[in-house]
Amino acid sequence: MSAATLQNVQMLKAGNNGSLCSPRISQPRADILRQSTQWRTVLSLTVIMAGCLSACNPEQPSGAISIDGSSTVYPLSKAIAEAFSKTNPSVKFQIEFSGTGGGFKKLCAGQIDIAGASRPINTLESQECQAQHIEYIELPVAFDTLSLVVNAKNTFADCLSMNELRRMWEPAAERTITTWRQIRQSFPADPLVLFSPGKDSGTFDYFTLAIVGSEGKSRGDVTMSEDDMVIQRGVAANPHAIGYLGYAYYRSKRETLKLVSVDNGHGCVAPSTQTVIDATYEPLSRPLFIYVNAAAAARPDIEAFAHFYLSHESEQYVSKAGYVPLPSAARAVQTARLQKEVKGSVFGGRTVLGVNVTFFNASEEERISAQLVQ
Repeated sequence: MSAATLQNVQMLKAGNNGSLCSPRISQPRADILRQSTQWRTVLSLTVIMAGCLSACNPEQPSGAISIDGSSTVYPLSKAIAEAFSKTNPSVKFQIEFSGTGGGFKKLCAGQIDIAGASRPINTLESQECQAQHIEYIELPVAFDTLSLVVNAKNTFADCLSMNELRRMWEPAAERTITTWRQIRQSFPADPLVLFSPGKDSGTFDYFTLAIVGSEGKSRGDVTMSEDDMVIQRGVAANPHAIGYLGYAYYRSKRETLKLVSVDNGHGCVAPSTQTVIDATYEPLSRPLFIYVNAAAAARPDIEAFAHFYLSHESEQYVSKAGYVPLPSAARAVQTARLQKEVKGSVFGGRTVLGVNVTFFNASEEERISAQLVQ
């Protein structure tokens, strides 16, 4: 070792209290290093805890979802939203009903995220959406048995034929067919009091097409409302009344209302889950829909809610609301359409009678369209 090197080593040892491995550090610097080590430990623990929390609590969607439209779909959307909110409390809902037509107007104006509908969107409504550059995803979510109801005290109207219903509701009946006896000779000569959904209602459109033969054509001397509860209460309060509404509204007031079976030429058939499944409650069994604003569907809250609406878990809420769930095959097809963001309607702007629960099992849009044309 050279003399210069030996001198440097001796100086270094002297400065470190004779130790090469333990250099002496000033007290202020030692405090800083100690604090730095403590902060690095805290930071490491924080990162670890954050990773654990992230893994244990994946990010949940948040936002506000607006739904309007069909009063028939309203109780279903409300039940589905309440169930969804249990695991997604950061998503808030505003759910109203203004009728299927009213919902489509708001959807096409960009005022809501989702429209509930008890019939498919029609050509004029589709054109309005196009004019406003609004695209939508059409999703069938359940089936309803459009139900005729009379007052619970009515002892004679148990079943009505399609011809009797047509004579009761067609435009020519206005101020002409005014008693029950004019419908059937064996009925009493009591006044005939009619309650109906309003003209913005998809139920009104569907019923008039199925019974009268022309969508939107009906006698005018009728108490009309987009709110099915008005019909529900009106019939419940008048022993001479008859009205039609979604099955859920009959079910919630069954102690004061009586269901009327329908004879479409094959005997009297009452609305029920089974008569929807076996396609015997025709033509008053019908699909229910939600129409999702396609731009809004990209939001995590809307996407998660729409998938939940079509999930297996939603079946229980569909049944509790009084409707018939889609078969699992149909739900899978519609979930795939949602994931692919398939826009527009498969119905070509028309309400189609005779659509049964297996109709939406098909995944080929062209084949569905062909069936509708037929």
